[in-house]
Amino acid sequence: MTVKIGVIGTGMIGRDHARRINQVLAGGKIVALSDVNRASAEAVKADIAPDAVVFDTGEELIASPEVEAVLVTSWGATHEQYVLAAIAAGKPCFCEKPLATTAEGAKRIVDAEVAQGKRLVQVGFMRRYDAGYVALKEAVQSHTGAPIMVHAAHRNPTVPEQYITPMAIHDTLIHEIDVFRWLLDDDYVSARVIFPRKAARSHGKLRDPQVVILETAKGVVIDVEIFVNCHYGYDIQCEVVGEDGVARLPEPMAIQMRLGAKLQNRILTDWKDRFVASYDVELDDFLKAAAQGTASGPSSWDGYVAAITSDACVVAQEKEGEAVAISLPARPALYN
Repeated sequence: MTVKIGVIGTGMIGRDHARRINQVLAGGKIVALSDVNRASAEAVKADIAPDAVVFDTGEELIASPEVEAVLVTSWGATHEQYVLAAIAAGKPCFCEKPLATTAEGAKRIVDAEVAQGKRLVQVGFMRRYDAGYVALKEAVQSHTGAPIMVHAAHRNPTVPEQYITPMAIHDTLIHEIDVFRWLLDDDYVSARVIFPRKAARSHGKLRDPQVVILETAKGVVIDVEIFVNCHYGYDIQCEVVGEDGVARLPEPMAIQMRLGAKLQNRILTDWKDRFVASYDVELDDFLKAAAQGTASGPSSWDGYVAAITSDACVVAQEKEGEAVAISLPARPALYN
């Protein structure tokens, strides 16, 4: 079965997902496009999806009887309205993070999906599909014993001037917030943030780097370094310390060279290169579930929990060094 897909938002990630569906993966076809910048949607139609219809609004695209499933890859502030519309139409929906820009908005999506009585939403937390994280989870479950601590880092070479301190949580740490819950099968109960000396490459509206300390319900302590002006490359690190051993996230495959009197490995500088394969796997998962009229993978509940946790971490930034409690409501049975 070929699922007829509509894409709302044809910027960088929307265009790339459209390319994946039409040119890389089996089981889907782009039949509809929409973007506030119509020229962007027309360009994707011309380059990638010549048979697609371009709609003036996302709501019109969702309502089209030709569209069987929806990809929401528009500006984050619009995600909630489009996901709610897709749920109301009973159509499976893949939504790039964030699910919504507030925890209250994410909760409205959870409530709407629960009222429908089945899962329709997959959130774009692609790290769960990364081969390295999948291998790390298997090692944690089967070899290293009960987790005690996690040491992690999320480093970017540089960020633009408009990137400000809270974005280190909402735009950067959000991936760790989700993947650690999945990796440990655990939830968070508190967050603290500590700021070391400010890096020289930072700017006036950004305190960089910072260290976020999360504690889980099972007593695991997680420290995550966020350093978005590290200069040398895009570097994701994760080490889980267990009762019986330690497991580390593998480095991306790279050729080791002896060159110029140095032993060296290339370090990636672009997040799209680091996780390129995981995007293919997550969208393949979405297409398979959408063919059955449902959704799998990271859920609306996961998006809601990530929003609650990230909000707590931002409060912890403002209360430097002080623990901020993270409290979750009861998980609906739909997400068990």
